[in-house]
Amino acid sequence: MAKILLVANTDWYLVHFRSALAKFLVSEGFDVVMVSPAGPFVESLGETGPRWVRWEVGRRTMAPWTEIAAVIRLAQIYRHEQPDLVHHFTVKPVIYGSLAARLAGVPDLVNSITGLGYLFLQDNRLIRMLRSLVSLLYRYALQYHHGQVIFENQFDSHAFQQLKLVRPDQCHLIEGAGVDSNIYHPAPEPAGTPRVILPGRMLWDKGVGLFVEAARLLQPRLAARFELVGNLDPGNPAAIKEETIRQWEKEGLLAWCGFQEDMAQVYQQSHIVVLPSSGEGLPTALIEAAACGKPIVTTDVPGCRDVVADGVNGILVPPQDPAALTAAIERLVVDAQLRQSMGARGREIVMTRFTNEIVNRETLEVYQKALGQQHYKGE
Repeated sequence: MAKILLVANTDWYLVHFRSALAKFLVSEGFDVVMVSPAGPFVESLGETGPRWVRWEVGRRTMAPWTEIAAVIRLAQIYRHEQPDLVHHFTVKPVIYGSLAARLAGVPDLVNSITGLGYLFLQDNRLIRMLRSLVSLLYRYALQYHHGQVIFENQFDSHAFQQLKLVRPDQCHLIEGAGVDSNIYHPAPEPAGTPRVILPGRMLWDKGVGLFVEAARLLQPRLAARFELVGNLDPGNPAAIKEETIRQWEKEGLLAWCGFQEDMAQVYQQSHIVVLPSSGEGLPTALIEAAACGKPIVTTDVPGCRDVVADGVNGILVPPQDPAALTAAIERLVVDAQLRQSMGARGREIVMTRFTNEIVNRETLEVYQKALGQQHYKGE
């Protein structure tokens, strides 16, 4: 039985984005171990079936001794577990995990690039310096002799190849983490005032500020409810402070619902889903919204435009353009028929490209390439 380790920088990521993959791999005969820092979702990880192993790594720590210690700890985990393959998700696990795999002699690995990240979306002198350093680390990490690299959109794949961070023969395109189409399914649009939601972590990069500006412009002339749905993320450099969100609530611009366990119900009880992000790998929130038959307003940037076809299942707007965002939201608020037709097309797109079944099978094919057929299903 081949052993696979799934490694991420938070337990939240593994629960919400990779638990379906873990269950699928177990059903296919693999021994699966989940690796992440401890957090409030560890108990949920246990419900997926695979074991969980603790690995502490800071999301914002930069001190060399701290980061080296995190690599060494992960290498120790790999030596103890003796995996046939490790699969890393998010930036630090990709870089540190690849270094640890070299130290521990892991035979095969897969790295997932789940978006370009904060260092590639922002631009100032410090960011440019850090980006150069991270690019060097990426180049060393990703060119592992048997390593395969999964990208969620073609733009990111081309960008990494142009920077010579990866070889073309390593690259695979798998569109997102998948969605359970039985849980995320359409429901009749609720009656009453249209509910416009932005689902995601409370980050400036997600376009939360633009969403607030659109709410500010629309409320004097349009009957609509604006809501933010998602957690604070203080470990992220683009985090929005809680007091800022509370101030928006006091102004009557929107409501903040925080983290919601049942996101399928949230989508089903909404009318329009908005994500004016600066850039994504491939946003799961948009796939979930489309699976629930909701029209989407999002930015014409990599990742977002891979889910939304402009005028088909939603509206694409230029990034950092509050006027265009406002106009797109207003168009959908006043046109129920357009909302329904776009929502129906979104569901069709999900069923042909983004379901768990499709994504899990494509991921298994990458594993088989890395491992060789002799490891498949315990052979």
